[in-house]
Amino acid sequence: MPLAATLLTALVALLHVWFLVLEIFLWNTPYGRRTFGLTPEFAAASRKLAMNQGLYNGFLAAGLGWGLAAGGELGFAVRVFFLGCVMVAGVFGAATASRKILFVQALPGAVALLLSFAAR
Repeated sequence: MPLAATLLTALVALLHVWFLVLEIFLWNTPYGRRTFGLTPEFAAASRKLAMNQGLYNGFLAAGLGWGLAAGGELGFAVRVFFLGCVMVAGVFGAATASRKILFVQALPGAVALLLSFAAR
């Protein structure tokens, strides 16, 4: 797989590791509340939901890492699946939570997917 597809897929994986950290560990901190525009009360009330969401972002990162590590046809198939999941999650998040998610999550996933197909 050409370098650009590999690097962007790795970047998408790292973004999802960062989302995991934000949602599991930093949600109820001043930095986390500022990042997501939350009041202290809402952050405290929604902390468990955010932790669950962070865990799912961790699964996306793990899947992308698996796809990169596996290489070959299996790696390509795994990357396609997980980049597709990233895109769907990003579009759904943009439709239900914040339009910003379309650009932060779905767009990088879509570009990485396109580069992965172009690299074949």
